[in-house]
Amino acid sequence: MTALWNERSRAVFVAAGLGFGGYAFAVVVVLFTALVLSVGGINLLSRPTLLVAVSIVMGQGVSFGLFALAYLRYTGRGRSYVGVRFPTLSDLGWTVGGFVVFYGGLIVVSLVLTTFGIQSAQNELASIGEQDPRVFLLLIPLSFLLIGPGEELLYRGVVQERLRESFGRWPAIALASLIFAFVHFFSLQGAGKIVYLAILFVLSPVLGAAYEYTGNLVVSALIHGAFNALQFALAYLMVTGQLPS
Repeated sequence: MTALWNERSRAVFVAAGLGFGGYAFAVVVVLFTALVLSVGGINLLSRPTLLVAVSIVMGQGVSFGLFALAYLRYTGRGRSYVGVRFPTLSDLGWTVGGFVVFYGGLIVVSLVLTTFGIQSAQNELASIGEQDPRVFLLLIPLSFLLIGPGEELLYRGVVQERLRESFGRWPAIALASLIFAFVHFFSLQGAGKIVYLAILFVLSPVLGAAYEYTGNLVVSALIHGAFNALQFALAYLMVTGQLPS
């Protein structure tokens, strides 16, 4: 019993370290990139679209990927540890179904929050996009190319897999979702941060289940990317006045 407890405690510690460590590594890489660009005369703070591009590419794209692959190499697990393959028809069915459940869940939660007058925080990307709506247009393709794949590789492919070794399927999905939600705390602005994290925690198991039941990270990455892309598209339409807010 003690050995099992020690193993599970270690798994949680490692998983949390991977989740928060990956985010910290991304921050360092993005800041270093910004410093290099500033030395070259490029001020990212005055160019929001470029700031977002650099943050996404060097953060979710490069940093998350390198951090996850470094862990797999260091522990001898190898890249085959993460299930990745060209999607089958079944995988595509899971993708469509997962997206419907994920977005449908957001709509239900949003209606409940509105009914009770509960406010949720805002992601800092939304604030930047409100200053320059072109940011939202940039984020639509990046959702599929970098945000979805990068975050899913680290939080589902590595963190969740590591937890599943000690806890089994559903506890691993829940714990990985909790870590994934709390990591987003650092990118939130305004009141209602706990509400935002709770929403993310409730919805994230859809991504975890999609990966677990298909064994294909492409599925969860596509669901994640499609969800974000739709959110950014709607935000662009609202900010530019083409859709009522």
